[in-house]
Amino acid sequence: MSTTDPHTTAPLASGSNGGSRPTTARSGAKAAEDARRQQAEDSATAIAARYRLPYVDLRTATIDYGLVERLPVDFLVRNQVIPLERNGGTQIFAVADPTNFELIDELEQKVGQRVEMAIASPLALDEALKRGNASSRIMHEQTRAIGVSVVRETEHGEEVVDIASIATDEETAPVIRIINLIVFNALERRASDIHIETRDTEMAVKYRIDGALYPATDPIDIRYAQNIIARIKVMSELDIAERRVPQDGRFRVLVRGRKIDFRVSIMPTVFGEDAVVRILDKEQINESFRELNLTTVGMAERDLVKFRRFIAEPYGMVLVTGPTGSGKTTTLYAALNEIRNDEDKLITIEDPVEYQLQGITQIPVNEKKGLTFARD
Repeated sequence: MSTTDPHTTAPLASGSNGGSRPTTARSGAKAAEDARRQQAEDSATAIAARYRLPYVDLRTATIDYGLVERLPVDFLVRNQVIPLERNGGTQIFAVADPTNFELIDELEQKVGQRVEMAIASPLALDEALKRGNASSRIMHEQTRAIGVSVVRETEHGEEVVDIASIATDEETAPVIRIINLIVFNALERRASDIHIETRDTEMAVKYRIDGALYPATDPIDIRYAQNIIARIKVMSELDIAERRVPQDGRFRVLVRGRKIDFRVSIMPTVFGEDAVVRILDKEQINESFRELNLTTVGMAERDLVKFRRFIAEPYGMVLVTGPTGSGKTTTLYAALNEIRNDEDKLITIEDPVEYQLQGITQIPVNEKKGLTFARD
């Protein structure tokens, strides 16, 4: 698939340039998210009515984050429970499953007072647990429990390596936790890119979601900046001593049993080095590309007619260009979906193969083995 510099931060390309329309893509994603949220809230309301318990909307409810801090994180996450305000001598908790009667006894033992239940959706509970002062604590515990391992290619196949075992001598436990947190949180928020920017007094981390950049965490102390970049270089098998020229690499990690590819671009700046990490989550891509066609890409009708005519030609070239997130890969896969058939043999050369299409011969580039675009 054709690519451009991942450092590009220009807005999404218009439909006439082969990319998705920004308003169409973002409004569509927001509508899908709103529908998913509403479905979760409707389900929680129905459960509350069935068990004659109060329903609570955690977006407006008062949450006792002081009590959240005192309760074990793994207990809250595992049982999907969060404390609300007290009602006299009774502590109210929001839960997703009202049939877990053992949870009530355990909560009463932990808080030392009578407990009552209210029903909230699992989605709202998950978001509430990650808000406020408890978010970094909860995410830290989750990333430490889940772990992030690097998958490396060897002559005998793939080898799973614990990230801590490939740390440089200068790296410390806080740096390892920061990287795990950044990667895990990006996957949770379905980000397409991670931008790590070194500034004069701090390091900023941003996620690209639906084509726009959003702050990922609070600014990181500048003293960790050099070690964080060095760690990313080690994971990508880049030269950690070279800080004057750009470097590009890639790595693969194992999270929750899923192999996820990352493409890395390191760029020297005035205050140090910046990193842009492109996330290629094939499972997420497979889900979104299952019913992909050119109609859903967002082109103008006139451009769509021309593009379909061009890709149907027996020879020639169709060049799809644009900044990161503009829809190049989506457009090309949608085109392949439309022209593939049993009568023609279609061959692609991709770096990397982001989605496997039935009936098409897809060749992945492997620079380490000498299999490049020129060699193919």
